[in-house]
Amino acid sequence: MRETVCALHRELVRNNLVAWTAGNVSGRVPGEDLFVIKPSGVSYDDLTPEAMVVCDLEGNLVEGAFSPSSDTAAHAYVYRHMPEVNGVVHTHSTYASAWAARGEPIPCVLTAMADEFGGEIPVGPFALIGNDDIGKGIVAVLESHRSPAVLMRNHGVFTIGDSPKAAVKAAVMCEDVARTVHLSRQLGEPLPIPQGDIDRLYDRYQNVYGQRSQR
Repeated sequence: MRETVCALHRELVRNNLVAWTAGNVSGRVPGEDLFVIKPSGVSYDDLTPEAMVVCDLEGNLVEGAFSPSSDTAAHAYVYRHMPEVNGVVHTHSTYASAWAARGEPIPCVLTAMADEFGGEIPVGPFALIGNDDIGKGIVAVLESHRSPAVLMRNHGVFTIGDSPKAAVKAAVMCEDVARTVHLSRQLGEPLPIPQGDIDRLYDRYQNVYGQRSQR
């Protein structure tokens, strides 16, 4: 898991989702009440599997030479309250964070949004870093929403997934559609997609699209 989480941080850089040392990826350790997360304030160029830190589900450091990410409490809260989640990502990606600064959900006006997010990308409450408040906001929004992404107001993006890679994919897709919908608004008012079509698109993408194992 250290190797997986370390490698996925390179995807944040490659997809222009982070600046300097901001942002983080975490992954639940299979079969254990533990997760791996990026150390706080360490350059992406200096990240190695050995630099990753291991925490328990209360956010306490269990193993590692560095202090955990400042967002560790939020990740830990998600893992405690959403057992189906095995990966969490946080970014301050430009366009999605601009929507978060407005406190405005990204409306579902693209088929790619219906596919990946099952509707709009919702907004969570404002919360300060350092305790469970951000995690509480993430869970309160996403436990009743199909979206794997939430825009935390005045902050940035948090995404979840059944694996760390899935959470990173959601973060990449969130920024992509945030940019496109922003550009669309410069041209006029985007056209909404009817809910029935959103539901059909979401079902197809989640259950039919891509390669399926032979049974």
